[in-house]
Amino acid sequence: MDHVLTDYYRLPHDWETPGASEPPVGEVGFFKFGSKIVCYGSSEFGVAAQAERADSFDAAQGVRRHGSDIRLPFNISQVIENLRREHYVKQWNPERKKIVNHPVTRNAYYVVRDLLPAAMRRYLQRSYFYNWQALPFPNWPVDFSVDALHEEYLRLWMEAKGLQKVPFIWFWPDDAPNGLIITHDVETLAGRNFTSALMDIDESHGFRASIQVIPEKRYEVPDEYVSCIRGRGFEFNVHDLNHDGNLYRDHEEFLRRAQKINEYVHKYSARGFRSGAMYRNLDWYDAFEFSYDMSVPNVAHLEPQRGGCCTVMPYFVGNILEMPLTTCQDYSLFHILNDYSLDVWKEQIDLIRAKNGLMSFIAHPDYLIASRERKTYEKLLEYLRQMIDREKIWAALPGEVDRWWRARSQMKLVKGTNDWEVEGPGRERARVAYAVLDGNRLKYEVSRAGITESVES
Repeated sequence: MDHVLTDYYRLPHDWETPGASEPPVGEVGFFKFGSKIVCYGSSEFGVAAQAERADSFDAAQGVRRHGSDIRLPFNISQVIENLRREHYVKQWNPERKKIVNHPVTRNAYYVVRDLLPAAMRRYLQRSYFYNWQALPFPNWPVDFSVDALHEEYLRLWMEAKGLQKVPFIWFWPDDAPNGLIITHDVETLAGRNFTSALMDIDESHGFRASIQVIPEKRYEVPDEYVSCIRGRGFEFNVHDLNHDGNLYRDHEEFLRRAQKINEYVHKYSARGFRSGAMYRNLDWYDAFEFSYDMSVPNVAHLEPQRGGCCTVMPYFVGNILEMPLTTCQDYSLFHILNDYSLDVWKEQIDLIRAKNGLMSFIAHPDYLIASRERKTYEKLLEYLRQMIDREKIWAALPGEVDRWWRARSQMKLVKGTNDWEVEGPGRERARVAYAVLDGNRLKYEVSRAGITESVES
């Protein structure tokens, strides 16, 4: 059986959903599913070598119905995994051949990075990102390819079954429309020393955040520093090993470093991790022993490693929960885009809100010491606080999101005496929602204190 819909939506556990189709024989590439959804995989209707040519191959015309069943001309599980794990990046040959992407060039940069003046580093970084707006895929500023694919698949299945309304377990606890997390990566000694002041700023706006700390070479990590963070209700997590950009350079070296990272995870009783500079290779994650990861951008146009997971929802990579970065990093906003407004963040927030996704933020203490950057960050917190209070968005620590998403993955939706009910640990915070056909689109309705209300989808 195909678990795509049940895993994403947590449909009634005994419902029959479409069977998995075999991957079509043929080359792997980009194609469209309808007018907006970009896919990467094999398709009976052909594929393009480059994302900008995906419009020439629309797999939607190959959807077949057999009674109340549907068959897609591609394997949807394969496509979703390819997007979430960024397998499509392997096909970006011109990008991969650029000299700035070569491991030797990258190693040389990290060797001299700390010796370069800040202005020179930013000049080099802006030169690297000069063409970021021309990248055709993923879609900037937020990409919903994976989420839209689930929605369209569910819509087609409901039409085939003659269902107007389908129950599922809502994405977030206590009928919250979205989740939101704030994280801080500490990159230098100056950032470490500013951590307490940054926690003061967060607390003054009613927030707690997770703080990721580099365990080797960059700075000392005293026990009292760790205790202070946790004593104030913030989370303490591991940030790479030494932040030299080489964690994923070679598999053998990666395994050596992964073992040391695991040792630090256990030493600090940390549950979360983020790699340095958001470098990543999800196919190697089985070597890690942390519970959740925060290293994958939704769209990585402004990250050293291009790509993106194309979803605004947490998802499992084996037994590790991935919480994608769905908004622009503070460093990228200030020093690559030279933007000290909230415009980019607000645009991303509005898009994610409309899709009921996770709003996740990175703000580095290292880059918030200066007054101008700090004031922009404080304006962001003020904006988020007003939005959270107005819309009842779930502002949580990453560890809380991890616990909720794991509990939800084990919950079951069953038919009770009068209505649908959720079974399993944590069910008291779960809500029954409904996907409702609204013409050629889906809308969601979620039960809130006994009242069912519509939300955007």
